Amino acid sequence: MASASATGKLSREEFRRQKDLDAARKAGTAPAAIDAEGKAINPHIPQYIAQAPWYLDTGAPSLSHQRIPEYDRGADKLDNWYDRGAKAGPAAKKYRKGACENCGAITHKRADCLERPRKRGAKFTNKDIAPDEVIQEVASGYDAKRDRWNGYDPAEHKRVYEEYAAVEAERQRQREEEIDKQTTTDLAAVRKVAKAGKGEGGQDDDFGSSEDEDEDTDKYAEAADAVGQKLDTKTRITVRNLRIREDTAKYLINLDPSSAYYDPKTRSMRDNPMKNVTPEEAVFAGDNFYRFSARGNDVHMNANPTQGQLLHHQYQKKKEELKDTTKVSILAKYGGEEYLQKAPKELLQGQTEEYVEFSRTGQVIRGKEKAKVRSKYPEDVYINNHTEVWGSWYDMSTGHWGFACCHSLTHLSYCTGEAGIEAAQASSAKNLLASSASVLAAAPIQPETPTSPPPPVRRESTDDRKKKAEELFSKRRLGEGELNLDESRLVDAIREEKDKKRKGRADEEEDPWAKKKKKHASEVTEEELEAYRMNRRMTEDPMANYVDPDDV
Repeated sequence: MASASATGKLSREEFRRQKDLDAARKAGTAPAAIDAEGKAINPHIPQYIAQAPWYLDTGAPSLSHQRIPEYDRGADKLDNWYDRGAKAGPAAKKYRKGACENCGAITHKRADCLERPRKRGAKFTNKDIAPDEVIQEVASGYDAKRDRWNGYDPAEHKRVYEEYAAVEAERQRQREEEIDKQTTTDLAAVRKVAKAGKGEGGQDDDFGSSEDEDEDTDKYAEAADAVGQKLDTKTRITVRNLRIREDTAKYLINLDPSSAYYDPKTRSMRDNPMKNVTPEEAVFAGDNFYRFSARGNDVHMNANPTQGQLLHHQYQKKKEELKDTTKVSILAKYGGEEYLQKAPKELLQGQTEEYVEFSRTGQVIRGKEKAKVRSKYPEDVYINNHTEVWGSWYDMSTGHWGFACCHSLTHLSYCTGEAGIEAAQASSAKNLLASSASVLAAAPIQPETPTSPPPPVRRESTDDRKKKAEELFSKRRLGEGELNLDESRLVDAIREEKDKKRKGRADEEEDPWAKKKKKHASEVTEEELEAYRMNRRMTEDPMANYVDPDDV
């Protein structure tokens, strides 16, 4: 086909024309392609057959690459080989110019000479000049080139037989000498004399035995099979052959015709002949039971690799079970299981595979920053308009914790901001002592009269202490002065505070992040603060349930 043998890349138009021509040839409307020999090419031949390889492509349509070459035809080509040792004629008398300097043959050079290098070559001695070899041109075909026995002379194999025969004769001679040296009986002496007095024919009339019989007896004595097995003395491989004669035959274990099938040709019985007996207790449980429970030395890895792999898995499983059983028994006897429990490797070495890169200031540049350890309690929860958590401030004078935003020591108190800090500072023990000292210093000192008796000590009651505390922590004393409250705003603040408590939308239940968005305590109006005080719960007052032990 022209398209199959055409070389080079075709253009789109040429390819279309070629396809149309191939279709016309297949339909019979166009004549078939003609090769170089004038033969028509079948257009229905596939392209992979019609297309010639690149090293045989001539550029023209042809099927010559599918035919046998001319040089490879003929039956004599397969047996044609070099005539070894053939000489061209008698040897020359004198050395010729250009011949081999070693042997004197004109057909090769000194570098290609196959004779032993002479001390003085034929070029200088003109003696023992070798005859010229015959230059043979053997044109081998495809099969002859790949025939490994091409040129082999079968007569050369006779020397192999002669060598083996000589070795066997020498082995037999050495064996007879060893037997003669080790045997001291009269029979050995008689045999030795008999062998020495034998005739040329090798027949011994007195003992009725020939030399060949003795030789065969010694030769095959070691090769005798043991009972129930076939032993090859050369390979030393024991082959399972037949049963031991003393054992009961498989087909005699159960005479029931409906029992396991016995194949007389292969002497095999695959099933268990005794169905009512367990395979472990039966005398013979069948060939299948023996094959499935075969040991490792009975399995041929090349012949049955799957069975070998299964046996290996069974061995590994039993090994692990035995290891676990031994471990459990030792721990049950001696104890110490707690010492075998190890912490994770990350905790022991303090290393992980996570890459973290830090800057000189300690900030994370690349990688995941180590998360902070959080407690089981809620954190960063701001209640009652506070901007700091409870316990963020410690009062050194009283030894109590409070809020850092308002210095309040009451847990559920409402944040008062900077006003609360100033009030706490004004009501501190240090400031109270300083103010009381100034009051005492301003009061006049009255002289004591020796005749006047001391006034009786009067114990203060609970009401007196409450009044004194109200006077001490009054609004005027805390620095707030007189309150000027708007009645309408106060009513609205009280209503709003009640709505919060009723609907359960108290400040402590709101989102902590939304707390930061609320107004600061300094922006709380006086009306809102008074409404909170009026509606707050009694649990917020730490002294609400206090009872003086002196009044009891």
